[in-house]
Amino acid sequence: MAKSFRSGVSLHSHTNQSRETLKFLAVLGSRYAFMRQLMERLEQRAMVNHGMRVDYGLSYWTPPAHPTLAFDLERGQIERLGLAAMVSLTDHDSIQACLSLQGGPESRNCPISLEWTVPFGGEAFHFGVHNLPSARSSEWMQILSSYTLYPTNGQLKEILAALHAEPGVLFVFNHPMWDLYGVGADLHVHSVNAFLREHREWIHALELNGLRSWAENRSACSLAEQWEMVLVSGGDRHSLEPNANINLTNAECFDEFACEIRDKKMSRILFMPQYAQPLKHRVLQSAVDVVSHYPHFPAGSQRWDERVYHPDARGNPQSLATLWPDGTAPRAIRWGIAIVLLMGRGVFSGGLRAAWSEARELAQALEEQGTGGGLYPRLVPLPRKHRSDAGA
Repeated sequence: MAKSFRSGVSLHSHTNQSRETLKFLAVLGSRYAFMRQLMERLEQRAMVNHGMRVDYGLSYWTPPAHPTLAFDLERGQIERLGLAAMVSLTDHDSIQACLSLQGGPESRNCPISLEWTVPFGGEAFHFGVHNLPSARSSEWMQILSSYTLYPTNGQLKEILAALHAEPGVLFVFNHPMWDLYGVGADLHVHSVNAFLREHREWIHALELNGLRSWAENRSACSLAEQWEMVLVSGGDRHSLEPNANINLTNAECFDEFACEIRDKKMSRILFMPQYAQPLKHRVLQSAVDVVSHYPHFPAGSQRWDERVYHPDARGNPQSLATLWPDGTAPRAIRWGIAIVLLMGRGVFSGGLRAAWSEARELAQALEEQGTGGGLYPRLVPLPRKHRSDAGA
């Protein structure tokens, strides 16, 4: 099927310019006693060595792939399908990776994009803002960043309307059914619907996410049908595995692709073979990528503790590698990293993949989509209102 299209579009992936919060560690500590004991020991060590408390909210890690590598991962997967590649990198609240690629021989057409954090109610939603106009990208970044830090009533509608007025911009509600902040499924769904009631007219598409479960993506399909919205792909890659889904199009540039989604309501989604692998195993492999050592990477980004940051006594972010008293991580952390690497490689990896098999969920998803016996590659149809345009 892919051969009948001209281009493949990679939406929603991250580089080492993304700051990924470590708040989840505090959540794990509250849920699991053994984690709480380990974390308390490490927190006491931080107090003794630095005279400061561990702040998970201000700590963050960065994905291993630098912008060029991240772009090449996505481009290479698409080109192996015999398609021209369009790659939109979307770091959290940052366009630095995209700016650094502008003018390069192979990536000069990389759109300026980001994943924008929008506070709403007791949580925040993430939106893919793709293809900002180059001449005004810095100005737009200031506007979006300011709203994230200081949201005010009424301002959001003005921002969304102005983004919509930019003809080449594609605005996507990323992983809409993911209760990222743990407010509870019912409250999260209520908030999503409340947001759509207020701002639906400026949101161009909902995302089917390549790193979320079959069940969650089915819920996203139902949400799209409920609100008569278009679905697009979004791989959400943070590691070295290329996106697990892409969009197929006959557009020759991103402006044309955005027009297909915004105006023609046409979206053709291709799920890649890796999406059929057990999600838990894929998450484990991503964790292995995140904590692995890359001696060929630029200095300062080769080790995992050079890619994890915590504020120093003055509040300035510093890599853990510079904060360790003797230059090495505590023994407990080193053992934890070793266990992750062991689980993700060789015999252990294969055994866990088999144990985490999702064959039943895969069969159910294929049956629901009416695809018969063929697995991948395949097209995912749009909700009923748009199926005549889907080409599926």
